[in-house]
Amino acid sequence: MEKRRLGRSGLEVSSLGFGCMGLSFAYGPGLDRPAAISLIRAAFDKGVTLFDTAEAYGALNEELVGEAVAPFRDRVAIATKFGFRDGDATKGMDSRPERIRAVVDASLARLETDRIDLLYQHRVDPNVPIEEVAGTVKELIGEGKVKHFGLSEAGAQTIRRAHAVQPVTAVQSEYSLWWREPEKEVLATLEELGIGFVAFSPLGKGFLTGTIDAQTSFAKDDFRSIVPRFSPEARQANQALVDQIRSIAESKRATPAQIALAWLLAQKPWIVPIPGTTKVHRLEENIGATDLRLTEGDLRRIDQALASVKVQGERYPAHLAGRTGR
Repeated sequence: MEKRRLGRSGLEVSSLGFGCMGLSFAYGPGLDRPAAISLIRAAFDKGVTLFDTAEAYGALNEELVGEAVAPFRDRVAIATKFGFRDGDATKGMDSRPERIRAVVDASLARLETDRIDLLYQHRVDPNVPIEEVAGTVKELIGEGKVKHFGLSEAGAQTIRRAHAVQPVTAVQSEYSLWWREPEKEVLATLEELGIGFVAFSPLGKGFLTGTIDAQTSFAKDDFRSIVPRFSPEARQANQALVDQIRSIAESKRATPAQIALAWLLAQKPWIVPIPGTTKVHRLEENIGATDLRLTEGDLRRIDQALASVKVQGERYPAHLAGRTGR
């Protein structure tokens, strides 16, 4: 698989990473430990070198990543995150310097490693100046516990303020065919500052794969069950977008998921999507997108499809919407 450099940082990773959250968190029942480890190792065997986890996904998630990559630790980059009170996303933010340090030490132990390649603030904490957060991570980098600093779902001004204290290697935010908010301001800011972009939910939390429709049901422990964009009515309305993507995919002898990922890869050479999955065949399908080349004509056709469909439903429920874009 081709490599991509995240901004000017020198951190080079596979053009497609692997989002590990769903292995044990947020999307209903995860995989058992042996299966999850096997899937991570299968991803590495197929060229993936960026693995994304977080304290907030539960201790098990980091433990799985650490155990899985141990045989080839020096050949991959591990990304993890701090920023929620007690590591619980339902309790609000906590990016106090002492909390950041405690999370890093705990993550290093769970990951069974001596350094975190890319450490993100999971969400901006309105109660802690971003300069203080960046300064703490700068100290951790100086101590060798962290290699690179990242932000997740941060706004342009916050990115600038943080970058002035400690260069930001990557910003991770949602970006896909049905959520293009980063195009308004963030991507231009990153290009100016030489910061890479890591796109999470590049397949629209599964919707852009074409395997979800208005009749799909979600378990109570599946995050999508409370997301307005996944209400039956929104799914029915948004099906028009998937239908158009499917038509383009058929013309390219590809799948809708591959078109969605290839589209992201075509936007900027410093964008790295991190789709997640619990299935080997979906992993192989996603990786197949890295070999798919979209022509200018293909991209125009996709833009026309996007312009013709207004996506329905907010991407987060109201009580979580205020945590993004600060």
